[in-house]
Amino acid sequence: MTDTLPAAVILAGSRPGGDPFATAQGAGHKALIEVGGEAMLARVIAALNQAGVPRIAVAADHPDVVALARALGAEIVPPAAGPSGSVAAAFALLGAPMLVATADSALLRPEWVRDFLRDTPGDADVAILLARRDAVERDAPPSQRTWLRFADGQWSGCNLFLLASPRAEAAIATWQAVEADRKRPWRIAARLGLGTLISYALGRLTLLEAVARLGRRVGIVAAAVPARNGLAALDVDKASDLAEVRRIVEG
Repeated sequence: MTDTLPAAVILAGSRPGGDPFATAQGAGHKALIEVGGEAMLARVIAALNQAGVPRIAVAADHPDVVALARALGAEIVPPAAGPSGSVAAAFALLGAPMLVATADSALLRPEWVRDFLRDTPGDADVAILLARRDAVERDAPPSQRTWLRFADGQWSGCNLFLLASPRAEAAIATWQAVEADRKRPWRIAARLGLGTLISYALGRLTLLEAVARLGRRVGIVAAAVPARNGLAALDVDKASDLAEVRRIVEG
């Protein structure tokens, strides 16, 4: 990875019609739910600041989220209809290299960010942080998770991405196309290529190779980076996640 520290965008858009989970927690937005006495968004901004990220933007439109982000020194990017559109808008503003994080990653630590940047191959245009199941089960309390099953084990996403070069714009465009095709899964499958699908079906495809193949189809170098700490896979999507994260922070 280049020695140039990336800027970062934190995705904190609003759900159409509101977020029942946030409402149930007495918060106007999920990013404002408190963990350890701080809004989750504030915790993510603090971790990025402590990691040395020189410029932070928040993709948000909720007035209380916007106010908090500005009070903490972050810029504001108006969110688009989907996450990929918000990332595209932030990339146009911040350029490469740029980290992408989410406001519900309440456990984010500065050393995870630094390790991710250090472990990303130097030729990568895009990198994705993922955690192996054994690492998650070693470091995190037992919980129900959705696992990506590949020949090299089971994996969980960590909601941390690096758009390392201007060529990453091609990956954002593909992401936007996939979002548009989410109700037409055959189109998404076609983007993967027959050989990749067959390898996966036969249980021969590793996650690292799958990400690399997807990158080649887009015309970029893409890398999957294993997280050193399994806690990086924990975010807050529901009440049980929140209780687990609070126990970790308070414990």
